Amino acid sequence: MAWLFKHHKVACAAAGEERAPNGFSLLPWLLLGMGSLSNVFGGDAADPLLGGLGLLTFNSLYIYVTFRSFTRKTREAPSTRVALVLMTGVTCALALAYGGTWLLFFPLLGLATGAAVRFPHLRLAGAALGVLAGAVAVSSDGWEGLGIAYATWISTMVTAAILSLSDAVRQLRAAREELAHRAVEQERLRFSRDLHDLLGHTLSVIVVKAEAARRLTTRDVDAAQAQLVDIESVGRQALTEIREAVTGYRQGSLSREIDGAASALRAAGVEPVVRRSGPPPAPQAEALLGWVVREAATNVVRHSGASRCEIAVSGDGERVRVRVADDGRGDRPRTTGGGGTGLRGLAERLATAGGTLTAGPERGGFVVTAELPADAADAVEEPGTDGVPLAAGRPTY
Repeated sequence: MAWLFKHHKVACAAAGEERAPNGFSLLPWLLLGMGSLSNVFGGDAADPLLGGLGLLTFNSLYIYVTFRSFTRKTREAPSTRVALVLMTGVTCALALAYGGTWLLFFPLLGLATGAAVRFPHLRLAGAALGVLAGAVAVSSDGWEGLGIAYATWISTMVTAAILSLSDAVRQLRAAREELAHRAVEQERLRFSRDLHDLLGHTLSVIVVKAEAARRLTTRDVDAAQAQLVDIESVGRQALTEIREAVTGYRQGSLSREIDGAASALRAAGVEPVVRRSGPPPAPQAEALLGWVVREAATNVVRHSGASRCEIAVSGDGERVRVRVADDGRGDRPRTTGGGGTGLRGLAERLATAGGTLTAGPERGGFVVTAELPADAADAVEEPGTDGVPLAAGRPTY
């Protein structure tokens, strides 16, 4: 029976390598019944009509069970289990009645059982079927029938193992495709948020400085030219930041963002007040807090109507805090988290890094407060979906 074991494993492995194996991969094994078919038509069987009927019944049940075994719903259906039990009865009856080559139906029964019965019930089913095949084969052909018992057991276990592996491979392939899809969606979300934060702030600064230059052209040409120089500088910086955002490796700087925010506030006629205390935070925490200062200052320029804005950065070695408060209108929407762009998107970024962001009216103005662990590097530099660490300062979602 060594040839049976060898070719059984090869065929099952080939079936497992296919993208979507089905019952056709187990049909060639019905050729094991050619000896029995020859007995029926050659007149060697004691009752050819009964043997032919039994052969037809076995083949029909085998095809029914194997084709239903490649879908979990049909594999676990009661009708499949009943068909497998009937197939076992027919196999035992044919083996006891005719013996010889008819005993090879037991390995075929093992194939069908391995396809229809999976873990955790497989061990018990395989052992029971092997014992049954051995008992029937020994009673029919003597101790030489023990080879049939081993062939039945090995065909059951190997078929189930190969088909289970094939199912696992398909599930892993589907999981990889889903992860790739999510990675694309996350990158789109990152890109849209970065563009919102970058362009929203930059365009607001350019508009404010252009208005200031227009007002100054009739009164102070030198001051107007200074504003135009600033517009050119902001535009060039915006081009650089957009290129960095596209590649996903923009390195944020809290000091640079505070300086840019102060310049934009002054151009809009808002007096900036900057306060800093405590040790400097980690670069990754600085990058996230820089986004907060940029977005908060942009909102002050756009919506507040304020005359004064205070940017305060403080830390105690464990947590770092940024507070942006203005004395303008306090009727802007509150923000405590959630998705979307602007402050809501920033709240989500900070939550991912273990921080918080709140925004709302306070004492006749509007206040944005952000807190982060001072060593937020581990929270920010999580592995990307492709297993590569995200670049420093790159927001995570």
